[in-house]
Amino acid sequence: MQTLELTPIACLSDNYAWLLRDPGTNTVAIVDPGEAEPVEKVLAARGCGLDLILLTHHHGDHVGGVAALKAAHGAAVLGASADAHRLPALDRGLKEGDRVAVGNATAVVLDTPGHTRGHISFHFPAEAILLCGDTLFSLGCGRLLEGTPEEMYASLRKFAVMPPETRVACGHEYTLSNGRFALSVDPDNAALKARMAQAEADRASGEPTLPALLGDEFAANPFLRAPDVATLAKLRTAKDDFR
Repeated sequence: MQTLELTPIACLSDNYAWLLRDPGTNTVAIVDPGEAEPVEKVLAARGCGLDLILLTHHHGDHVGGVAALKAAHGAAVLGASADAHRLPALDRGLKEGDRVAVGNATAVVLDTPGHTRGHISFHFPAEAILLCGDTLFSLGCGRLLEGTPEEMYASLRKFAVMPPETRVACGHEYTLSNGRFALSVDPDNAALKARMAQAEADRASGEPTLPALLGDEFAANPFLRAPDVATLAKLRTAKDDFR
């Protein structure tokens, strides 16, 4: 049974930090806080403290709020051991297969390089939640800033075994721009057209397009649908040049 509360918090221009709260224990975690103030506002409104800060990768728009939140709440900071030299000071280093408890809910840590070499994701199987940072976006995937197409393809394939009802909680509100590219390479995909229509309605009403359902992504996202590394590489190059 899904009990872990999952809330997107808009940060910076188009980032999301993700608030996780286990109602049974009132344990609270924040994932990738790009800035502290929006997070503090939500915590105050809910009367919550902060126990854990979970980091997917080292980029400033994902870690910019860590120092202030740590100072205010004494929350433990968790991130990839392999990237500890580029992350804020870690209270616990993580590697693939490690478990992270948020109250009664437990995440499995996955190595998901491609966007960056040290990128990790957090999968809560029982809660059907995937916190994938900048590896997977709705209708897209992360730019290959450090990794290779082979690494990104392997990372995305790790998500293929997850149930279709898994909620994809990624790091940016990129759905509409990703969707425009996706339609340029897969214009007849009915699932993609439906996803774009819903995303446009969400944004028109001021709502986030996330979390997305993984099953919908496998029906509509050209990067998840890529049959091999070569196709993914061509798609990623085309997306980088798309205007």
